[in-house]
Amino acid sequence: MSSRIITLPNLLTMFRMVMIPVFVSFLFYQKFGWALVVFMLAGVTDGLDGLLARRFNQKSQLGTILDPIADKLLLVTSFIVLSMPSISPQPLPRHFPVPFWVTAAVISRDIFIIVGAAAINIVTGFKGFRPSWLGKVNTAIQILAIAAILVAASIPRVSGYLPTVYTTVFAFAVFSGIHYVYFASRLLNEERRQGEEVSSDSGDASS
Repeated sequence: MSSRIITLPNLLTMFRMVMIPVFVSFLFYQKFGWALVVFMLAGVTDGLDGLLARRFNQKSQLGTILDPIADKLLLVTSFIVLSMPSISPQPLPRHFPVPFWVTAAVISRDIFIIVGAAAINIVTGFKGFRPSWLGKVNTAIQILAIAAILVAASIPRVSGYLPTVYTTVFAFAVFSGIHYVYFASRLLNEERRQGEEVSSDSGDASS
């Protein structure tokens, strides 16, 4: 894992973070078509930075930190802004803006995981946290949901599917948050077991 900062994948990740205020500005001024274009561009850069990091062996410590932060910033910001009544387009689509309970579930899940991981790290020193498969699915669901919401905002007559989108996002946020508790416990137990095996092997070797 490289400690370099200036790599092409990292530049793409930083570019994605820079696009967040541009995306929010388009939402604020109800330019939902342009907001969708920016959001899709952010998705393309998200895929490219990982691909380039693997293809050209440019994985870096900074990239492993910035990439999920950029994703979460974009998604959380999207749900917060799309929950604001002031950005609702005219004519107002059905089921718009995004209900607050959906946004609350998205934000609460991430806060719950971050606070829980920090507490475990302070108490046990464990640092081997990594995304669960359900967490990755949850992120993909949220990305698709934002795109679907922006399409409905741009074309109000097709907004009838939004309740299904909201329910799906809420369900995956809750279930993936609960699942991560068991996932993190398993990671912690695996590290403890490996530590005990190393200690046992060291004891056998010294004897």
